[in-house]
Amino acid sequence: MGSFKTSIRMELNKLTAISPVDGRYRSKTEALSEYFSEFGLIRYRVMVEVEYFIALCQAGIPGLSDVSSKQQAELRLIHTGFSTGDAERVKDIEKVTNHDVKAVEYFVKDKFEQLGMDKYKEFIHFGLTSQDINNTATPLSLKNAMEATYYPLLDQLTQELEKLASEWDQIPMLARTHGQPASPTRLGKEIRVFIERLDVQLEQLEEIPVPAKFGGATGNMNAHVLSYPEIDWFSFGEHFVGEVLGLKRSWPTTQIEHYDNLAAMFHAFERINTILLDLARDIWTYISMDYFKQRIKKGEIGSSAMPHKVNPIDFENAEGNLGMANAIFSHLAAKLPISRLQRDLSDSTVLRNLGVPLGHTLIAMQSMIKGLGKLIVNEAAIRADLEKNWAVVAEAIQSVLRREEYPKPYEALLELTRTNEAVSGETIRNFIENLNVSQEVKQELYKITPWNYTGL
Repeated sequence: MGSFKTSIRMELNKLTAISPVDGRYRSKTEALSEYFSEFGLIRYRVMVEVEYFIALCQAGIPGLSDVSSKQQAELRLIHTGFSTGDAERVKDIEKVTNHDVKAVEYFVKDKFEQLGMDKYKEFIHFGLTSQDINNTATPLSLKNAMEATYYPLLDQLTQELEKLASEWDQIPMLARTHGQPASPTRLGKEIRVFIERLDVQLEQLEEIPVPAKFGGATGNMNAHVLSYPEIDWFSFGEHFVGEVLGLKRSWPTTQIEHYDNLAAMFHAFERINTILLDLARDIWTYISMDYFKQRIKKGEIGSSAMPHKVNPIDFENAEGNLGMANAIFSHLAAKLPISRLQRDLSDSTVLRNLGVPLGHTLIAMQSMIKGLGKLIVNEAAIRADLEKNWAVVAEAIQSVLRREEYPKPYEALLELTRTNEAVSGETIRNFIENLNVSQEVKQELYKITPWNYTGL
């Protein structure tokens, strides 16, 4: 078989992107570009550099006391008005420096010169190392991305589940343990289980501080203390990270953030995704059991060969994307807290992929919301399944008989139901009729059915 070669030069777009996150599913992930693209990373680095300089001015550093509030406002325009052209300028500088953070520093210095503030430009990046920028810019972008995209979408998904749980609250349904018929439940309650699981894990995620490192070359603020020993640099770092950036400063550190809390966040994302994956598989199974039908959209095709098929593609898409997301979250959580001595560069390489698992997660959640919106309860199929499985009321009957101190009630029901033969309502009624109990108790037992034995 010969190889197929092309000389076509591909311009990056939805059709030529290697990752489906930026290709096929671009419309679902586009909002993340603001935070996790190369443009986004550069912009957040510029933001940290500028805000750090302004914080130095406000801290009373000698030589910066004459920087006016008007000038500070002009400086903020460097990052609030940051453009793709600015980002391209940074990348051009990087071609010379071969250092991405230093390129940002030089870009900001150029902006200072344009503003007539070149006498202050050596205070840009003063006393800092690259990780003071990276380990503040990256968690800040993550925090902002979560607030803008992740939390609202998860809330939308939870609200959809809540709506369905309320709508289906009183629909009795055969439960299955080990895949086998079990004591009946209610469809709405089964959905609420997932809501509760999501709520608990979301609460835990929200409680994890978004961590940042800020402390100079090896975490000790050596250069800061040496240059201006009269300044309370510890308090400065706490204020800058906590109040200016809205993050939680890690202290003490090496050159880099420990990433332990960041790893905890990734684990929390994983757990939430695992719950969603569990839900997707359950809904898929209910569809396969005909408990749910799916709304049909005119023109859509389920199979290229079988015209009748309406596939549960939204839940399959969600399952696949959740798996991809969790594989990457797992690697991030396992790798980032580990570094050689004070630092190596492997963290930088890995962190650049932070937007990828979030992208897969957003795709999955949108697919699930779409899929849930298509579901139509097939109550006839659900009721028919209950009707076929009268044996599931055995637990109810033996519980009443235990209450009445009937001898060996469990064994009596075991003999009746564990036969590999169909147990009908009539079978149960005949069994009750022959019990040596009062007529009052019998009347109580006659009232038990697979569709009313649903508990709380």
